[in-house]
Amino acid sequence: MTPQVSQNRQVGTCLPPTDFALLADPLGFIAEDHLREREICALLDRIAACARAEGSAAPDAQDLDRALAFLQKELPLHLADEEEDLFPLMRRCCEAEDEIGRVIERLLSDHHHALADTPEVIEVLNLLWDRAPLEAEAQLISRYASHARRHLILENAVILPIARLRLRADDLDSLRLRMMQRRGLSSLAELDNA
Repeated sequence: MTPQVSQNRQVGTCLPPTDFALLADPLGFIAEDHLREREICALLDRIAACARAEGSAAPDAQDLDRALAFLQKELPLHLADEEEDLFPLMRRCCEAEDEIGRVIERLLSDHHHALADTPEVIEVLNLLWDRAPLEAEAQLISRYASHARRHLILENAVILPIARLRLRADDLDSLRLRMMQRRGLSSLAELDNA
């Protein structure tokens, strides 16, 4: 039985990183990564709100730790999953009427901007262990989260449904293998122990 993506999560709960056992269903794993990213966006909004809070307290240390771990460790793996494996598979498998090339080009542009903006967001977050963000820093963090949310809408509404329709079993096997390798796993048996 294939693990299922969580259905009843509330945004802002900042759940732990995506469970490697979900790699048995690579598209489900990507969908769960998207949910995790939405939760991190809510967390980033909470951090940014510290600038406007009465007394302007420093963000919660656990929020900073979770955001930094996601941006530094999880996000690069997720972007590589899509850019190096999912998108090329979709270009090969999709029909002309899917117009997937245009969508992928838009998403790759978004990824480029995310990769360019992420180091600055990380730098700002690292300044906030003992102080609230300045207004300009809060705006940077908020813009970053907003951009990520718009990107996720397109991926969830267009990419994943078309991928589920067009990718064949051998495509999913290839995607799973590459995603596992990227995370240092060599077999499905390791997923339960990871």
